[in-house]
Amino acid sequence: MPTKEIQEERVRELNEKDVVVGDYVLYWMQEAQRAEHNHALEYAVQRANELGQRLLVIFGLMADYPEANLRHYAFLLEGLQDVRDALKERKIKFVVRRGSPDEVALDAGKNASLIVCDMSYLNLQKKWRARVAEEADCAVFQVETEVVVPVELASDKREHAARTLRPKIQEHLDEFLVELEPTAVEKQSLNMKDDGVDLSYVGEILDDMELDRSVSPMSHLYRGGTSEAKKILERFLESRLDTYVGNRNQPQTDDVSHMSKYLHYGHISPIYVALTIQDANPPQEDLDSYLEELIVRRELSISFQIYKTPRAEIPHAANRQLSRSAP
Repeated sequence: MPTKEIQEERVRELNEKDVVVGDYVLYWMQEAQRAEHNHALEYAVQRANELGQRLLVIFGLMADYPEANLRHYAFLLEGLQDVRDALKERKIKFVVRRGSPDEVALDAGKNASLIVCDMSYLNLQKKWRARVAEEADCAVFQVETEVVVPVELASDKREHAARTLRPKIQEHLDEFLVELEPTAVEKQSLNMKDDGVDLSYVGEILDDMELDRSVSPMSHLYRGGTSEAKKILERFLESRLDTYVGNRNQPQTDDVSHMSKYLHYGHISPIYVALTIQDANPPQEDLDSYLEELIVRRELSISFQIYKTPRAEIPHAANRQLSRSAP
């Protein structure tokens, strides 16, 4: 059944500051770059409604993310165009500002009653959130939305293999593998000042950035964004899901979902993917195999990152998952 409930295990207050009297609620979007099936966004909408305030969604666009190149940034910006359009339909203001994401969030947070952020598992992004929590003048809430089962709920220690994590995740699936229904916005924010990047022309934005241009965009094959991710997933359901078990590891075939890149950028929710796969009613072995990759194996790799396992100690299979993060 669809729900508007944000499970309390997904939410963590990052500081001990109060909700203050501000002009709006700020959702600092960084990891979950989508406007649907996003627990952090829905939590922010609900808090804004409670306070009778508008919601501002902001994204910090840095030009020097480690190891990122022209292809990465083109995909990211295409996804942000999708976010802009989807949030506009929901009457929510979306602003992309250039700069280090933590600086962007702190600047936008000066006039906020509270700040909501999504959760990331990488050290750099964790440092950003820690700084925002420390320096902001208001309460900062983090909402975990990039996994099916919150990582630290599934296990409070380093797991050595999928076989040890699997039953712990399965114990919570009925509660957490549920559709998230959007919450209607009570106060529109589209008329708020827009001093951000104009996302209308991705090419012009990229031309203005100093990037590694040795790797070209692949927009003709895989365009960034939630809407494109859903189209690709639908094609997988129609023609390749029922041969997934037999062909997923065969390089001469294309019987995979191509969701890796969209999950990596937060353009699509793993919960949405899992529920959509289930609704397609494929052969049981194909369903089980896909969900194993999407949930257990992917969340095992994230668990290793959370519990700071030295890479040399990671079992070979999980090490491989850290590199590709997906089905």
